[in-house]
Amino acid sequence: MTGVSNAESSTSRRFPAHDDNHDHEIESLAEFDRVVTAGSLAGHRVQSVDLTDRTFALLSTDTTESVFLGCVMEPDAAAKIRAGGSLVFPPVPDLPFDPYRGSLYGPDELFAQLAEAGYDATPDARAYRWYQETKSDGDIFASMLRSIHDDAVSDALDEHLAGAQVVGIMGGHALRRDDADYAGAARLGRRLSRDGLTVATGGGPGAMEAANLGAYTAPFEDGMLDAALECLAKAPHFTESITEWARAAFGIRHDRPGGGASVGIPTWFYGHEPPNVFASHIAKYFVNAVREDGLLARSNAGVVFLPGAAGTVQEIFDNATPNYYGSRGEPTPMVLVNREHWTETLPTWPLLRALAADRPMAARIALVDSVDEVPEALSRLRSGSVS
Repeated sequence: MTGVSNAESSTSRRFPAHDDNHDHEIESLAEFDRVVTAGSLAGHRVQSVDLTDRTFALLSTDTTESVFLGCVMEPDAAAKIRAGGSLVFPPVPDLPFDPYRGSLYGPDELFAQLAEAGYDATPDARAYRWYQETKSDGDIFASMLRSIHDDAVSDALDEHLAGAQVVGIMGGHALRRDDADYAGAARLGRRLSRDGLTVATGGGPGAMEAANLGAYTAPFEDGMLDAALECLAKAPHFTESITEWARAAFGIRHDRPGGGASVGIPTWFYGHEPPNVFASHIAKYFVNAVREDGLLARSNAGVVFLPGAAGTVQEIFDNATPNYYGSRGEPTPMVLVNREHWTETLPTWPLLRALAADRPMAARIALVDSVDEVPEALSRLRSGSVS
């Protein structure tokens, strides 16, 4: 026990618990150069930065209590850093993803090579194949890489959403682009984005894509969305061809660049669901439970539930549980859309209403008939009034 205590004490001295002096993250070469110019890298965490051409800086700068995660560097620089007692986690060769990444994904990154070689050649597809090959092989190294990756993505997501008012929009992946409900979800995403909210979805196709599409079209004239829907209807569903489905969406982005920002939070757990390309920032996870809980927990301005099946029902009660117990503080708004769907097809609303009875969350839930009623409902629920 004495040896364990001494080891823990030594580690504690070299890598103190988080505070403002020992958790400075460096995620780009420009940030690295600014810090070096200031005189010290001590206590910094450097994530996935190519430092091959910064050997002199690494050899001549104080790196005490620093951590280098997935940074490419010359061997003598790495040896000097380790000799000073700091940690160097080297890049992992031949991986289709970077487990130490310091930023969220973008659609161009995940779909690289789509135009030239089709979806199967993209980093997104290759990461999914790696996951399929390793998820059940019992290799702790592979599971560790997945965990590090997902934690890095969560860190990047928190940084991106700091200070934002986030509204989550949940819905099924099966919704076709030529369906009237798809157009409705897109209008909703556009309206909420224009209202100054950050739209966040599960990042996949169907209703999720529609909401991200709406946010993308928010800065443009209203007719832009109508034109986009007409073009997308020519590749109505991803199951027919992911390549053509994605290429149609990139065509919209190419013709009308500079769209509005939104967030998509998909998962490689559902490999049959590709991420949609209208989310400007994509937090893609290997572990679906981490992804789902993270999306709901970050939706501080409320969650809208469009018609869906088992996955959406699960998300409703994943969100209702912390609202019921108050485990995340004040309950956040929940708006279910389509009265017939949530009272007859999948009668989720009666149970949700029963759970909310006589609790603070009763003033934070609503059932509406159409997406056009959602903005007013969200506003009313945030004020805590009961209809």
